[in-house]
Amino acid sequence: MTRKPQINDPEAHVVTSHGADFFGEDRHPLKALTSLAGYAEGCLPGAERGPLVELLKNPGNGGTLPAEKAAEVAELLLRLARHRFVKGPAAAVARALADAAARAAADGEPWEWRVTEG
Repeated sequence: MTRKPQINDPEAHVVTSHGADFFGEDRHPLKALTSLAGYAEGCLPGAERGPLVELLKNPGNGGTLPAEKAAEVAELLLRLARHRFVKGPAAAVARALADAAARAAADGEPWEWRVTEG
């Protein structure tokens, strides 16, 4: 009888500001964001999805969106989360990102993210 080790290799995560935890951050696996980019390409109109797809496909090492842009991205993420073809786990990530971006826009602050290893 073989046993599967319970220790998993660390994977990259994206940490966003204005999140729902105690420290005001949200943490999402990088794989979840790249899969969400595929949903955005298929579910949102081409004229609207441009900056959102670029942000999800390549978050870089970190970045900042001004409050006005964060409000636009929050609306697109919310539309994506509510789309009927987006599966549950991906919709939950899109909703959490939309909430964080909307909180940043409501506060008039930039929405920030960074990529962490492990």
